Amino acid sequence: MKPHTTASPSKKPNTTKSNGSPASKKATSSTTAKQSSGLHTLFVDQLKDIYWAEKTLTKEIPKMAKKATDEDLISALESHLEETKQQVIQCEEVFSLLNMKPQAKVCEAMQGLLEEAKEIMDETEEGSVRDAGIICAAQKIEHYEIATYGCLVAFARKLNQMEAAEILEGILEEEKNADSKLTEVAETAVNDDASDEEE
Repeated sequence: MKPHTTASPSKKPNTTKSNGSPASKKATSSTTAKQSSGLHTLFVDQLKDIYWAEKTLTKEIPKMAKKATDEDLISALESHLEETKQQVIQCEEVFSLLNMKPQAKVCEAMQGLLEEAKEIMDETEEGSVRDAGIICAAQKIEHYEIATYGCLVAFARKLNQMEAAEILEGILEEEKNADSKLTEVAETAVNDDASDEEE
């Protein structure tokens, strides 16, 4: 008589989907696509914002230059005005790369900075103190632009819009140079002259 043997329970197939399963990969792909779509929307929104800002600055920078008295400051403003006109065109090129028509959206931050610049010019007498105020206002504007273009460059790279990123990075460098030039004008003459006016 053969001894009785108990059959071992058969193993159930593993029905749990692993991270490497097709279903998991599909879900990850869907999430990534959704995130890219959201980033693209943010990128375009910020591009519209800075496009409005640049177009508006082509009208506002001449007002600053007209109110300024220091020759180096006037020269710096006029030089950056020409750059700004080109930056408007370059922003339009980025829209074109995205297969979009250029569209401007009112930039409330820039609007506020320009209103502050107007107040400074209206409330100070002509001379070095006003020049110092114009530099202060202009550098606030530059810093806003530097922050915006820095984000746009990063977004463009993440979205694999390399040609757009290159254009935007060129504008970013111009904004940084304009800011440095304003600092130089302030430190070499304007601030000292403004201080002397107070004595």
